[in-house]
Amino acid sequence: MHSTEISAQTPDWSREEIAGFWDPGKKLLRAIRRYQAAKAKGGLWGNLSARYWVLNHLWWSTITQSELHLNTEIGGGLRLTHPTGVIVHPKSRIGVNCMLFHQVTLAGPVTLGGHVDVGAGAKILGPLTVGDHAVIGANAVVTKDVPAGAVVAGIPAKIISRIEV
Repeated sequence: MHSTEISAQTPDWSREEIAGFWDPGKKLLRAIRRYQAAKAKGGLWGNLSARYWVLNHLWWSTITQSELHLNTEIGGGLRLTHPTGVIVHPKSRIGVNCMLFHQVTLAGPVTLGGHVDVGAGAKILGPLTVGDHAVIGANAVVTKDVPAGAVVAGIPAKIISRIEV
């Protein structure tokens, strides 16, 4: 269920909290976030820490068979509910509180606004922008910008309804 009660501007970091030993999507995200923090810190310890997080990222990328590059700009609160096969172009930008289901592809420089939900198997072929609170249906192929609050589905994706934002 998609609700506009979830913020498109303020990250909900609880969405990324690791709940148990086997939480591959959240552990993949943790590796990316800690790598970026270590690189930003710099120095000997920052660089050594970054190397550890590169290996950790490689492990979770292999487990999930996903490609979320270490330098991808990802807003807080990203949910990778079923992280298998998620492919994100390194120049894509993901807004806060987004959710990507399995087999999602962001090809090319795609910009997702805040609180965008992307259904399983959807392909978003950039360059393009998806507005805040938008919903991309399962297996949709998005080739054009999606306005805020739009629900799109189909091949090629077309607006099928709107959410009051």
